[in-house]
Amino acid sequence: MRVFVTGAAGFIGTAVTQELIANGHQVVGLARSDANAEALEKLGAKIHRGSLDDLGSLRKGAKETDGTIHLAFIHDFSKFAENGQIDKRAIEAMGGVLAGSDKPFIVTSGTLLLAPGRLATEKDAVAPGLPRVSEEAGLAFAARGVRAMAVRLPQVHGGDGKCGLVNWLLNIAREKGVSGYIGDGSNRWSGAHRLDVARLYRLALEKGQAGTSYHAVADEGVTARDIAEIVGRQLNLPVASILPDQAAAHFGIMAMFAGMDGPASSELTRQWLGWKPREIGMIADISRPGYFQV
Repeated sequence: MRVFVTGAAGFIGTAVTQELIANGHQVVGLARSDANAEALEKLGAKIHRGSLDDLGSLRKGAKETDGTIHLAFIHDFSKFAENGQIDKRAIEAMGGVLAGSDKPFIVTSGTLLLAPGRLATEKDAVAPGLPRVSEEAGLAFAARGVRAMAVRLPQVHGGDGKCGLVNWLLNIAREKGVSGYIGDGSNRWSGAHRLDVARLYRLALEKGQAGTSYHAVADEGVTARDIAEIVGRQLNLPVASILPDQAAAHFGIMAMFAGMDGPASSELTRQWLGWKPREIGMIADISRPGYFQV
C-alpha cells in the first residue's frame, strides 16, 4: 500500500515510517523543511513537500495514495485552541478528497482527557468542546465512504529522551529547581513505547474498521508521583508535593494536565487488531540513567 503520512519525520512518525516500510508498504512523507526531507529520504520514504496549513498539498498527498495516516500536530499549548483549528482544517481537507473512496484514513487523538478519574476504554466518546478536535473531525468521514479511524495516544516514550508531557514536567522541574506533583500524586497517566505505537498504526491501516477508535496503551496508569520521582533522580533535584491551590503558579499551562487522572485500557484494541505491546515499559524506560539527556 502507498501511504501518505503527515508528521512522518517526527518522534512517532519516524517509527511509523520504518514500521510501514519494513512490512512492505511505501511511505509518502509530508516534509515541511529540507531537514525533514533529508531525514525521510534516509528512511527510504518518498518526499511530499508541504505543511499543515498548505491544504492543497494535503489534498494532493491524500488523493494520490492508497491510505493516509495523520500524525502531525503543532504542540504549542499556549495556542492549543488555535492549533486545534489548524488540525481540523487539515483533516477536513484530506478527508474531503477521500470521500467515497473507502480508503483508510487514520487521525491521531489522545487518552488523557477521555474519562478523567476512571479507566478510559475505546468505547468512550471524546468530550465535546476540547481544543483538539482531530477525532471528531476525522471520524465524521466514516459516514462519507472513508475508512476513517482514530488512534488515541498516551504518553509515548522510546529511548531517545522524549516521553510526551513528561518532557514538559522535566523542563518545569529544571526551571523551579524541584520535581513536583500535585497533592498526593496518585493521579495516573497511561503510556506506551513508540515502536509498539507504530505497530498499532500499521495494524489499523491494514485491517481497522471505519468509525473505530483504538488505544495505543501498554501501561494503563503510571502515577504522577512515580513520574516526579524519576524526573527528580534524572535531574538530581528534590521531589515535592505541590498544593492544589499552588499548582497553577508552579506548573503554568501544564497545571490542568499535571493533576489529571487519566488511566486508559487497550483491552478492546488488543482483541480487535491482535495488537500486543512487547517493548520496555514506561517506568523502566525513562528510569534508565541519562534517558532525558539523549
